[in-house]
Amino acid sequence: MTSFAEVIGDPVEHSKSPLIHGFWLERLGLEAEYRRTRITREELPAFIAARRLDPRWRGCNVTMPLKLDALMLADERSDRAVQTGATNCLLPREKELVADNTDIAGVIAVVVRLATLRPTATVTVLGSGGAARAVIVALKQLGTANVVVQARNRDEAQSLAQRFALAFPPQPFDAPVRTDGLVNATPLGMTGSAPLDIDLSTMPKHGWVFDLVTSPNPTELVTSAERHGFAASGGLAMLVEQAAAAFPLFFGREPPRDPETDAALYAMLSS
Repeated sequence: MTSFAEVIGDPVEHSKSPLIHGFWLERLGLEAEYRRTRITREELPAFIAARRLDPRWRGCNVTMPLKLDALMLADERSDRAVQTGATNCLLPREKELVADNTDIAGVIAVVVRLATLRPTATVTVLGSGGAARAVIVALKQLGTANVVVQARNRDEAQSLAQRFALAFPPQPFDAPVRTDGLVNATPLGMTGSAPLDIDLSTMPKHGWVFDLVTSPNPTELVTSAERHGFAASGGLAMLVEQAAAAFPLFFGREPPRDPETDAALYAMLSS
């Protein structure tokens, strides 16, 4: 009886999580699987109820648009999930379902790298969903006090500004970006989604851009940022780092993370 974990969301066909976890499982010689399963918001409650009864199930990563809904279906919530008000990781523990959030660790790892190159005093976050919440928590943990949310849903953006006591009020989604950093925490620009139309020319010359979208790689936003001379990172680095934090929660082992293994992993993901 092979145990398994999975990633759930809608859409989920683009997800590279099965490749990452599958790579580590093979390297460690573990007899387990990591799958992808397309689940809509309407299907989520019945899906979780069924998975609770499956002894093979090790848990799941949760992606858009389920991160807020999944949190409400959990019996317990980690401090990280409570902080963000969202989950990207559901874990069966004895008879309870625990919500956790490893997105924060992924964001911190990427922003720390960017921070070695460029200032991070002010950052604009595009979006108001679960991913945006993790980004804001990570930025505040890193000491970035000046965070501006720009979102299409002004009510949700205002709710985020109040929840996290942001110093600046939310701005319209298409407002000029003038902060040191820009983080895209929306699905815009993702393969199969609408493009992200944003003007980077208003950002300072020392600016940096972090796009959470993983497909295509690189995204148009990352390519545009590099054309402007900005430091830039796509979502692949964050995906690997949050997966590294989730892997032991699912499979009870740390993933192999040495330079040679990481290089082989990124080469596979980029091919």
